[in-house]
Amino acid sequence: MASPSAMEAAGTDSDGREFKSSQEMWREQVGDDVDDPKKTQWYREGVAYWEGVEASVDGVLGGFGQVNDADIKGSETFLNILLHERFGDAGRNQHLVAIDCGSGIGRITKTLLIRYFNEVDLLEPASHFLDAARESLSQEHFVASDMHKATNFYCIPLQEFTPDAGRYNVIWVQWCIGHLTDDDFISFFKRAKVGLKRGGFFILKENIARNGFVLDKEDRSITRSDLYFKDLFRQCGLHLYKMKDQKGLPEELFAVKMYALTTEAPKKVHKTRSKVQANRPAIIK
Repeated sequence: MASPSAMEAAGTDSDGREFKSSQEMWREQVGDDVDDPKKTQWYREGVAYWEGVEASVDGVLGGFGQVNDADIKGSETFLNILLHERFGDAGRNQHLVAIDCGSGIGRITKTLLIRYFNEVDLLEPASHFLDAARESLSQEHFVASDMHKATNFYCIPLQEFTPDAGRYNVIWVQWCIGHLTDDDFISFFKRAKVGLKRGGFFILKENIARNGFVLDKEDRSITRSDLYFKDLFRQCGLHLYKMKDQKGLPEELFAVKMYALTTEAPKKVHKTRSKVQANRPAIIK
């Protein structure tokens, strides 16, 4: 007998109310029909919440601006490993392009992505955040190099965005996918796959619920469990290439994981080793 989907696991909302499954929660929040006005309201209220938030690091990080350094450090370590493994030394000679989805004020682009990619596009539905990002990234010390620049600023929500075919080496999605319903999560990644270059990949960085899900009624978002995410990845036709836990965040916050996702299955590593290899000391990470 097939095991139950992790998406059928029970969850709670921010008031402590319990749901038997995510299907029950979604039915109540957005209805059963694609054109249900409840769904339009879900997305409108989510954007409205962020439109009322100050365009600052502290604002976009929900009052926890102090986590910025640890967040960027963790992301950079993960990104470095992936760029080396996926593109090797040849990556230095390539014109690398990324998109920062749910970019907010350009925090991740400015402090990380623009140092590694020749072009970075920003996607953000809250217009005052995007205006702040454009202003910040147009400052003199960021325009000094034509080799690394923020190129396009898209004021479009994730669920309505379709990237240009074959434009991106990396599609970065951080702390925003919780605003998408499961159906829109799947359709977003299916559309976004087209935007990847050969060898390109997604990085999804998100809060993780211990099990099931937690619905935040205030900002209209859902925090999913690791198993819930992996269920959705399978439905998107994506493969988990690598994942890593974010370290150094306050204990009162949700745990955070980073997932690298590819459109092709990872190559199988043969377990057989030569005697010479077998005698080498193992590397402890």
